[in-house]
Amino acid sequence: MGAAEVEAFLTHLAFDGQVSASTQNQAFSALLFLYKEVLEVDLPWMDNMVRAKRPQRLPVVLTRTEVREVLMRMKGVYGLMANLLYGTGMRLMECVRLRVKDVDFERGEILIREGKGGKDRVTILPSSLATGLQAHLEQRRALFEDDKRLGKTDVFLPDALARKYPNAATQWCWQYIFCSGSYSLDPRSGVERRHHIDEKLLQRAMKKAVLAAGISKPATPHTLRHSFATHLLEAGYDIRTVQELLGHSNVATTMIYTHVLNKGGRGVISPLDQL
Repeated sequence: MGAAEVEAFLTHLAFDGQVSASTQNQAFSALLFLYKEVLEVDLPWMDNMVRAKRPQRLPVVLTRTEVREVLMRMKGVYGLMANLLYGTGMRLMECVRLRVKDVDFERGEILIREGKGGKDRVTILPSSLATGLQAHLEQRRALFEDDKRLGKTDVFLPDALARKYPNAATQWCWQYIFCSGSYSLDPRSGVERRHHIDEKLLQRAMKKAVLAAGISKPATPHTLRHSFATHLLEAGYDIRTVQELLGHSNVATTMIYTHVLNKGGRGVISPLDQL
């Protein structure tokens, strides 16, 4: 296939298949991978092809009442994780991959390592969650001691840290806060270890809570992050502070939440309401 055939295929997807821009871009990326990595053919004309522009969508945001109704219906470890997502603005995988050393109770902070874009940042630890999180860590420590007696405290370390610090993988501070209930075989090293909790379990628990609360919005765990940002702006916090807490590189990304504030269109009072 040449440029004409590839363009015709992508056009067919858009007009005949009625696929979204992201699906069209995924097909384009698959073709790039096929030529460059599988066939090992360099096609410079593909680098110059224009990708489909993804439309800008407003994020789904829950009201404070809706957030309360959802969180009330989530108990145990999933309830704690959901409260953390809303109380800190973390992304789902950032919460799932939290390690013991990342939480500073004295300073009331959570250090998020290697977030989106490989960036570190600091976010707040809600004081209302401190007691519950400490209680969870006590239970987690007991599980760690059980694993220690079995010789299975080894945990995955990023960036070849396992080679640099051979003993770090078995230390308490590196353990996942929200760990799996069973051991699994690491496909990269072949070591049987306790991994972090499966993020799909939290997604399912959130879905059940949303349905039980009778909320018609398509809310997911990531919706709690959107709600965190929107509610902070509603409370009067400046957008630069919210940007830092969310870990956005550009304030323009954070600006999207100004469009979903629960004050009507950009805080403007309709003239109909003033008659």
